[in-house]
This record gives sequence, C-alpha cells and structure tokens, in this order.
Amino acid sequence: MLAGCGSLIPSGHQVKEVSAWRQGTYRLDPDHASLVFSLDHLGFSEYVGRFNVLDASLDFDPEKPLTTRLSAEVDIAGLDVNNPVFAEELKGPSWFDAATYPAAYLESTEIILTGDNSARLHADLTLKGITRPVTFDVTFNGGANNLLSGKYTLGFSAEGTIRRSDFGISYLVPAIGDEVKLQISAEFLRASED
Repeated sequence: MLAGCGSLIPSGHQVKEVSAWRQGTYRLDPDHASLVFSLDHLGFSEYVGRFNVLDASLDFDPEKPLTTRLSAEVDIAGLDVNNPVFAEELKGPSWFDAATYPAAYLESTEIILTGDNSARLHADLTLKGITRPVTFDVTFNGGANNLLSGKYTLGFSAEGTIRRSDFGISYLVPAIGDEVKLQISAEFLRASED
C-alpha cells in the first residue's frame, strides 16, 4: 500500500536551508532511525551490525544553530548482527557486557558549522561505563512537514569513527579491528506544533 505513496510526495519538498527550519524540542522517530557499525574482520571483510533500539532528544534553534543540544541513548540489548547466537555473545562480558552496562549514552558538547548544510558534532560518549569524547560529521538533510505523518520533521545523517579499546572492548584486537565506523540516519519530530 505504501509503495504507491511515493508518487504523492513532491520531489525535494523538504527545506534544506537550516535558517528556515522550525525552532523547538524534537524527539527521535524510532521508526526512521538507524545506527549501523562496521569494523575490520581479520582483514577479509567489513563486519556490519546495527542497534535497533534508540532514543534521542534535540533542542534546536535555527537562529542559533551552535546552541543545538543532542542527547541520545542506545539500548545494548537491541544489538543486531543477523545472527542471534553471536549477538548474545557480543552482549556478554568479553564484549559489551550488557548485563552490567545496558545502555550507551551520547551528550553533545559543541557544534561547529562546516557548510550550509553540514556541521561537526563533538560529544561525550559513554559506553561500557567509560566516557570519551567523540566527533561526528553531520549532514542536515532538510526540514518540513512530513507528508506521511503530518508532523514537522528534521532529518540528519552522521558518520564518525571510534576505537573500541578506548571503551574497554579490546577483545581480539588487532585481529578484529579496533576502529569502528558509525553511520547514523535519523528523523526528529517536533514535540509541539504551536
């Protein structure tokens, strides 16, 4: 049924200019968000997984984009590597130790604009009880009234790299890569339409 909806949405309907976006508090739309990770596997391939349970809030003012505040939480139990048995191993004490550390947290510390629709996000990431600074390159995909949900929506994508050993996840380094690439795609819904 949704396949036919594409023809109802005009191409390029979202507004790309950050200054035209609506100020407010936004919540992550969990149905339109993804956190994908990849790392070297024995030099043979990039091993890819994702986290399926995410939550985040965004305070945004287009007149003062540098004051943007982002808080995010990742449920470690939502780890998905398309292999349930191995996913349980990854949640165990040699890797994420989800029983002791059930969530990872991200708190923005600084936003630096790098272009009309791009920025560098500096944040503190807490993973496995260890907090370290991280950096993401962010692209602003646009903002507009979502024609499917009827809600005002902002869209972002981001990429960054962390070293898992910095967070106490050093099992099998260097055979399994230490550097982990993170790719995020997210839509945020404005909390109120006043």
